[in-house]
Amino acid sequence: MAKIYDVIVIGGGPAGLTSGIYGGRSKLDVLMIEKDNLGGQISLTDEVVNYPGMKKISGSELMKAMREQAKSFGVSFVQTEVIEVNFSQDIKKIITQSGVYEGRSVIIASGLVHKKLNFKGEEEYRGKGISYCATCDGEFFVDRDIFVIGAGFAACQEALFLTRYGKKVHIIAREPEFTCARSIADKVLTNPKIEVSFNSEVLEVSGDSLARKIKTKNNITGEVVEYSSEDGENIGVFVFVGQEPKTALYKGKIDLDDDGYILTDTRMRTNLDMIYAVGDIRQKYLRQLVTAVADGAIAISDVEKCLYDYKIKNNSNVEIKKEVQIEEKPQGVFSEEMLNLIKETTNKFKEEIELVLVKSEDDEKNKKILEVSEELGKISNKIKFKIYEANDEYLKDKISLVRLPALYLLDKDGKYARIKYSTIPIEHELESFLQAMNNIVGEEEKVRENLLERINKLDKKINVKIGVSLKCTRCPQTVRATQFIVSKNKNIDLEVIDVITHKEFKTKYDIVGVPAIVVNDKNLYFGQMNLEEMIEILEKQ
Repeated sequence: MAKIYDVIVIGGGPAGLTSGIYGGRSKLDVLMIEKDNLGGQISLTDEVVNYPGMKKISGSELMKAMREQAKSFGVSFVQTEVIEVNFSQDIKKIITQSGVYEGRSVIIASGLVHKKLNFKGEEEYRGKGISYCATCDGEFFVDRDIFVIGAGFAACQEALFLTRYGKKVHIIAREPEFTCARSIADKVLTNPKIEVSFNSEVLEVSGDSLARKIKTKNNITGEVVEYSSEDGENIGVFVFVGQEPKTALYKGKIDLDDDGYILTDTRMRTNLDMIYAVGDIRQKYLRQLVTAVADGAIAISDVEKCLYDYKIKNNSNVEIKKEVQIEEKPQGVFSEEMLNLIKETTNKFKEEIELVLVKSEDDEKNKKILEVSEELGKISNKIKFKIYEANDEYLKDKISLVRLPALYLLDKDGKYARIKYSTIPIEHELESFLQAMNNIVGEEEKVRENLLERINKLDKKINVKIGVSLKCTRCPQTVRATQFIVSKNKNIDLEVIDVITHKEFKTKYDIVGVPAIVVNDKNLYFGQMNLEEMIEILEKQ
């Protein structure tokens, strides 16, 4: 019989994580489902300075601390995409790419998604100069002209962040002034690397393989200005013009307002029994970190009361979970969060897996990847670690030795599992790397049967290279999806490449955004992809 959770939280931002923390502490059985890495939009924020008690902290640091706190109270986590929901019965069903999860209550904390402006060239140059994430793609525009579109908090904050890369940051704003707090607006207006054009809009972005021109119009004077990059240089265009709620799944099932936000009462209840909405996804006056965590706490408090009443009424004896004790902070390469993740994943391995590091001739390049690999081998006895020099006869004709140093995964029989990491598997890519090993020797990842059938029908040899940045929060989903396909079909092989380290790869394919997917060394795709989207790409080859 399928496990029934007390609470299923959809979305791992501050509102969802707060629900998890309060729920776990109250001994509820909580499952958190997140499509991307946990943390939501705020994990991309460089500085959080308005959260009470925190003088200054990065969004990612705050979200990591919240996740660890939730895990310490026994909250379960799964990274997958929700594709359908069924709220018609007492037991709610959440259908995902990896299977069906059931719960007595659901808290929706899916947040927002960036809006597009739909100017000419926006879709054509997405990933080729146009981006919606400064943290992910800012480093591709060192000493380039960068254009930020928008007048709100996100536009101002990201413009300040991008000054560390661009030679000049130009803000294009339709409004006559900034719409964010005066404190951050003043920082922007006084920054010598930022130039602001109010009452203006983008008409077109153009170029060749990369964005090189931007055309804007002043809506007061009617003046049209076209900027062309100097000496043929490419430009960066970052769009921050607001967000919209991710509520397509709930249309026709939950009451929404005219803008698509979920309607709730003061207890975060929707019009459906035991279905709640928290954070930016619900209709509310103020969307801030502090109101998001308040929403999460209020919702789970009501859930707890309702579940308690239900259990008393039905004489339900639900096992009380013991709190997970927080271990002492480890010393070494990995943080406490990473170490816990490694132990949790490798404990599921049914067999040993072999990890092979092939060194390059550059000892400095070898240093970090060697340190990480050796530490992985020490943490778990399920990982066998070996080191080879590039000229070792054993490697001849067995694996590709282009781009070194690199890590290769071997299956239980010592055969190359067709997954190579030309990068250091830390930060956002650690979870992807662990999942790759788990696909080979661990618990089978659940996906819909029709997707498995489509994977099995891929009958051509296909090579996939995914260019990533270790700072990118969108890359892991694309990598995980492709790795799963590789684990199920021997016609596919994958190389994960750090485009910042391997500049020759970045230059060859004009990569100015990640994830960048190169198929059979000729077909190029940009952007975050889920499993079905990756299957569609491979079916076209």
